[in-house]
Amino acid sequence: MFRVPCLSSMAICYDFGMGETLWRSVRLATRSFARVQPWVVVFLSGAALLVSAAVGQTDSGGPAKAATGMLEFSARITPTAARPEPVRQFTFYILTKSYTEIVKEAEEKDPAPGRDEYIDSLKVSPELRAWLKAKDTLDLSAPDMDKRISPDDVLGVPEFLLAYQRSNSGGVTSGFPQPKYTDLDREKNPEKYKKLREAYLAALMKFLRKHPESMTGIELELEGINPQRKWDVLQSARNKRVVRAAPELAQLKFLARKVDTDLEGRAAVSGLPPGAYWVSTLNLEANAGDMHVRWDVPVKIEAGQTARVELSNLNTTEASSANP
Repeated sequence: MFRVPCLSSMAICYDFGMGETLWRSVRLATRSFARVQPWVVVFLSGAALLVSAAVGQTDSGGPAKAATGMLEFSARITPTAARPEPVRQFTFYILTKSYTEIVKEAEEKDPAPGRDEYIDSLKVSPELRAWLKAKDTLDLSAPDMDKRISPDDVLGVPEFLLAYQRSNSGGVTSGFPQPKYTDLDREKNPEKYKKLREAYLAALMKFLRKHPESMTGIELELEGINPQRKWDVLQSARNKRVVRAAPELAQLKFLARKVDTDLEGRAAVSGLPPGAYWVSTLNLEANAGDMHVRWDVPVKIEAGQTARVELSNLNTTEASSANP
């Protein structure tokens, strides 16, 4: 058995210079031993070709090199009547989906309560439930409620009639009709009760049409049964759940990288596979002076290229000022 110079205990190296050294060794060994052992020529030639192919792949940017790109960005906020300020040491999230769309996905997973279903669950008269749906409103204490409730509504919805009676009771409204029946009449003499009640409602309608100002303040008497308050609580609870869920969903499912800006408001991320990304602050606000902003800016990453983005007041998703 012959030991081949330079190849004994030799590991394959993908460096181009070492590859050239191997070729020279192969040629030398071939001339020295080909006459003694012909199979050496075949072995050495095959090994040299394998190394050459590996060197060629490395030099040409083949599988040995990852096809990724780089992102560089800067973030600055310009307060009112002031110079731009860098957003220092702030965490940005590089997402594979727009945060705006992620919020929508979170909302779809936790849908808002149905308005009609909520109205159906209210412990009020069927007439009031029908009125709420027809008027597409829930706030019975709105300042313009006296304009939205018609005389027919007052007589047709028990809650409105009671509120109208209370707002004009105690002699505050001169000439306000008074009922001439009692609840006792309903049990002892139903016919009399029905006749007197119809006469009372007719007088009330006549008075209401003649004195529309008597509707003023009816919303105050409806505050106790106002369904808007409970609806607001349900909506607020659902919104809080979405606010918590959306950032978690973004980081668990769509986060490519996260990076902090330096003291100049700059940051860089390398090794990003080609594709569409978004530079986002999630639901966090960056602020400078009177400005509070968020970003969700799209950027395209290409292999072997560096994408650059400037974040400013002009491309925020949401901007607010401390001064109205």
